[in-house]
Amino acid sequence: MLPHKLKQKICRKLCRKKRDIHSKVVSLKPDGKVRGSMLLSFIIDPFLRKPGEPISHDHTHDWESFQMAQTFLDKGFSVDVISFQNYRFRPEKKYDFFISARTNLEHIADKLNNDCIKVAHLDTAHWLFNNQAAYTRLLELQQRRGTALTNAKMVEPNKAIEQADLATILGNRFTMETYRFAGKEIHRIPISVPVLYPWDSEKNFEQCRNNYLWFGSSGFVHKGLDRVLEAFAAIPDYRLTVCGPLEQEKEFTRVYHRELYETPNIETVGWIDVNGPRFREIARNTLGLIYPTCAEGGGGSAITCMHAGIIPVLSHEASVDIGESGIILDDSSITTIQSAIQQLSNRSASQLEQQARLAWETARSNHTRDIYAARYDDFVARVLLGGRQQ
Repeated sequence: MLPHKLKQKICRKLCRKKRDIHSKVVSLKPDGKVRGSMLLSFIIDPFLRKPGEPISHDHTHDWESFQMAQTFLDKGFSVDVISFQNYRFRPEKKYDFFISARTNLEHIADKLNNDCIKVAHLDTAHWLFNNQAAYTRLLELQQRRGTALTNAKMVEPNKAIEQADLATILGNRFTMETYRFAGKEIHRIPISVPVLYPWDSEKNFEQCRNNYLWFGSSGFVHKGLDRVLEAFAAIPDYRLTVCGPLEQEKEFTRVYHRELYETPNIETVGWIDVNGPRFREIARNTLGLIYPTCAEGGGGSAITCMHAGIIPVLSHEASVDIGESGIILDDSSITTIQSAIQQLSNRSASQLEQQARLAWETARSNHTRDIYAARYDDFVARVLLGGRQQ
């Protein structure tokens, strides 16, 4: 254990570093003649890498932010990049385009030149829908378990869609409908994934037919981990592996300690590198992903699992188009989750292999970095630049 003073010192250093990142401005120039300028307020981390350092693949938004800037650079625009949490930035020059996630669009929009086109990059469900759904999940947990948790995945109140001229969105029709009230033009850019996996022809579907995975980031009640744990604890013939940053929510792990660490058919792995051998090993031995989240902007973790040949069992609110490759839950109740698990596992091994293959093909056909880059390029060229000479 680290001494208390040392822990405080490390914490202060990390907080200073985070503040420094959110106050930076990175200015980029295109090759050749500059035809205009764009301000991007999103994830700044990939623009602050050391030479030779790869872009983080912990979240899809790191590479996507980098690619958004690159698209404009390729079209001859200079690009200024700030963090979407940089609330001190004040524009000092004219911009042709301002593209921002969430709160910063509202803060900066009225300080821009009047002819600047403002684009909201919507990477979550609308904050009112998201937060109501999150609180509902917490209340239902309180009633089931007699405890009130506070670590929900809340979205900051913002008027990004109201302030924007138009928007891009990562999720499917579910996410889009949460913003429909504003009457703004919304263009879908399918979320990317950091890793592509080959089809695993050695996977034994007979052996793994009862094996499932919960895989997600923080906001465990929001993403339905509590319900999944309770569901599997009551059906010991089915096995669950849990992958997520459990150390980030100690209150949750305290309440669900028995299910996470003392239940024979539940294995808790914690955070996992999707590009590492352990994740590939888990994928080979897993039939389905259980992900009954209450609100998403694109379901990146579900799509990653589909790429790994894992059959998706998702809530409607996961915001992923899976076609016939998996199961969309009628609701996210514990009994519905259990019923879906049993329904899927009872299919023949050949049917399961066909469905897993379809999930893999669906992800490959719709969610890669190349597809994201092409769709974003088309959006910029066709919608934003329109008739402007290329």
